[in-house]
Amino acid sequence: MGSTINSSSNKKIAVITMARNDDFFLTRWIAYYGKELGEEHCYIYLDGEDQPVPANRGKVNVFHEKRVAEHVVKAEKRRLGFLSTIAKSLLETYDMVIGVDADEYLVVDPSIGKSLVAYLSEIPIDPCVSGLGIDVGQDRNSEPILDRSLPFLGQRSYALLSSRYTKPSVISKPVNWGSGFHRVKGHNFRIDPNLYLFHFGSVDYDMILDRFKDKDRMATGRAGHIKKRARTIDIITNSKPKVDEKWLRLARTLQTFARPIWAWNKPTMLKWKLVVRIPDRFKGIV
Repeated sequence: MGSTINSSSNKKIAVITMARNDDFFLTRWIAYYGKELGEEHCYIYLDGEDQPVPANRGKVNVFHEKRVAEHVVKAEKRRLGFLSTIAKSLLETYDMVIGVDADEYLVVDPSIGKSLVAYLSEIPIDPCVSGLGIDVGQDRNSEPILDRSLPFLGQRSYALLSSRYTKPSVISKPVNWGSGFHRVKGHNFRIDPNLYLFHFGSVDYDMILDRFKDKDRMATGRAGHIKKRARTIDIITNSKPKVDEKWLRLARTLQTFARPIWAWNKPTMLKWKLVVRIPDRFKGIV
């Protein structure tokens, strides 16, 4: 990357997440955002006093919140209301805040040659900006079980271009995020041409099966959400991926202008299941 975290021209950026029973992804989350933003600018809120602190915490700010066991719909509204309030407080000392789940990584196109901080410091964000959603999955015909000690993108080559993960993750003003960070209430948002939000919840079929063994997730109605992740793998496994990068640009254009009547501030792919090969320049970043 071309610029450094501490450059005087860079803005001050924080990243926040809230998670439960996600130590594997949180460890990766810390490694990525700690490197990109500086560990001291990373904020993790653990859902439950019983949750372990990731071993690679370093200077990351970790807080235990009291566990409230609720159905997923109600829980998500409460979680994003809480994180929106946290972001509002952080914006008193930060120029912008990135809000993502533990399995989501905001990445600048390596062809730009700039760090995440440097790039976000120079683009318009008023009040929010999104990367293109890249739902990374496993092609079970050609890709083995994930080696959890190695980078994701060295082992997975295909993704579904999903509007579910084209999220207004970066905010520069206090806003209210909708459930799952999928929208900012009362505002539209711009999909930046050089930002990508990589989602790794569907990165490995065996890991998805393990989630069904998580009693907390099953008790709060998350089975349907986990099944969606398995469907991503099925779609990727049974599709012929597009290899030309024009499809990335086309998906971004479609999501910019195609919005459901009932949700004008959320993008859509109009039910198009577009599977692409991830460009090689992203290999090893996450």
